[in-house]
Parts: sequence; structure tokens; C-alpha cells
Amino acid sequence: MARDDVKLSDAQARNLGVRVTHPIASRTDLTLPYPVQIVIPTPQLWVVSAPVSGMVANLRAGRGDRISAGQPLVTLESPSFVSQQRDYLHAIAQELLAAQQLKRNVDLFEGKAVPQRVLETSQAEARQATLVVAERRQMLHLSGMSDEVISRLAQEAAISGTLTVNAPQPASVVDVMVSPGQRVEQSTPLIKLARLSPLWAEIAVPAANIRAIRTGASVEFENYSTPGKVILVSETIDPGTQTILVRAEVPNDGELHPGQTTAARIGFLSADESAWEIPYSGLVRRGEQTSVFVAFDGGFRLVSVKLVAEDQDHVVVSGPVTEQDEIAIGGVSALRGILSGLGQ
Repeated sequence: MARDDVKLSDAQARNLGVRVTHPIASRTDLTLPYPVQIVIPTPQLWVVSAPVSGMVANLRAGRGDRISAGQPLVTLESPSFVSQQRDYLHAIAQELLAAQQLKRNVDLFEGKAVPQRVLETSQAEARQATLVVAERRQMLHLSGMSDEVISRLAQEAAISGTLTVNAPQPASVVDVMVSPGQRVEQSTPLIKLARLSPLWAEIAVPAANIRAIRTGASVEFENYSTPGKVILVSETIDPGTQTILVRAEVPNDGELHPGQTTAARIGFLSADESAWEIPYSGLVRRGEQTSVFVAFDGGFRLVSVKLVAEDQDHVVVSGPVTEQDEIAIGGVSALRGILSGLGQ
């Protein structure tokens, strides 16, 4: 009798509770399915905040809306915005006065009617007035006013009490964080926006399987035809689940949604390697070695296999096994006990 053979009759096997199953051919280039959470990439998330303090007059966009660049989002009624426009017009008037005073002093200096000190003072005042205008203009820019609107304000001096906050770029509205009638301070978050393609797939991979996964590997998702690509394999383990975060980037044509859960298989093996899926209970571990009990006429033989992947219910192995073989998945402890006794 071979060292790794256990001779048993059918009746003895039944008495020991031995149950068998046929291995199922498994994809040789993909892992077992792992749970996935679809999330928005953090670089594609941003918040539109209130440029000035005021009251929310109305909302021009709602959660889930797709918006274009420059599209109105929120209208604010703001005394602060009125003050900014007034200050800008005042700065323009002061710049004009300073320029006129400088011109007079230049003429007087050339006629030797005033000393150089007076001319230099006028030049400094004119420069300062120009800087104040630039500062006030930039404040209006930060409040969301365009160059065209600012120029019209300077020409017409028509001060507005309302300010429209526009979308900075094409996006989807993820969350609306204020409501009409609400008073807000400067920098209060108003609307959260996001670009929803590509998305991230955060995959929880058992720590025992992480060695086979590399950055750049292909990822296939359940019920989604477009594959993704691994962009991160975390260096830390979740202490509660003993899993490691693998992050994949996946193009989104509208079928994937942030917050969605699904399953994914990660590419890691060569396509010419045979692999078989069996229940976890059929795997025999002896130190670093893994094996399965394969039935033959008159008993079971312990056959060494390579462990490819595993989860709490199934394992994928490669080795001298075929789909015609019967693998023991029940009574395995009894078979190990008999084999250990024979080996003594």
C-alpha cells in the first residue's frame, strides 16, 4: 500500500462520514470572487462653498442632477456682496483721483512749481490706488463674478444684492448641503459635486491571498462588462476582517453607482494553468503543504496540490486533479487520522 493511500471499502467510508464531490473547473486567470464597494475617487470630489455670507434665496440644482460648467447652482442674497461691489467702485474712484493728482503734480514739477518730494508722494499714492482696485476686483472674482460682469459694474455702477454661485466644471450633484432661507457664512459648504467616471472599486481580499495580486492586474466585475485595473494594494490589514484593501479603477458608462456593492475577480495566474474549485472542507493542510484526498478503487489517495485562492467557503487549487475525480469533502479528519496511524 502506498504511503499516502488509505484503503477503505464503500461501507467503511460511509461509516466514517466520508462524502465526495467532483471538482469544478475554475478560471485560471482570475481569483475567487471578492466583495466590492464602488466609491467616488477622492480627487474627483469637490465642494462648492459660499463665497460670501448671506441667505440662500433659492437652489438651482438637486441631488443626482448632471450639470455643465457655469450652470447656476445657488442664488444668495448677501449684504457682504453689496459691500464688495461698493468697495470696488470706491477704489476705482480713488484710483481716478490719484491719477489726476499725479498728472497735475507732474506738470507742476516740470514747471518747477513743486519739489520732487511732492511728485514722488503722488506716484506712490497712484500705485497704491491701483493695487487697491486690483485687490477689490480679485475679491469680486472670488465671489464668482466674471470679467464681463465686473466691467459692466464699473461702467453702470448698478450694485446687485444677489449673487449666483455657478458650477466650476461638468459634474454630478452628490449632495445638497443647504436649504432655501438658510443663512450661511463665508466658506459654508453649499453643494457637493463629483465626476463619476472613472470610479474606484474597493475590494476586500483575504490576507492569505494577497501575494498573488499585483498593481496593474485586470479586474472583472459581476454583471458589468468593462474590466478595471488594480491601482493600489494596501500595506495594512483590517484587524476585524483580516482582509487587505485592493483598489481598482474602473471606467463608468453609467451602469456603476457610488455606494453599490458587487463582486469582483482579480487576474493573477497564467491562462495555461489548470485550476479547480472545491469546497473549503476538502483542503488538507500539513504545514506549508496543501493536498486533497482523491478517491480510487478501494480507498483514497492524498494528492499534493497548489493552493491558488481561498475564501471561507471554497478554495481553488491546481495540480494532478481532473473534473472526473471524486474529492473527499466530508470525513476528511477521519481519513487524515487513518493516514497518520499508517505512517507511524
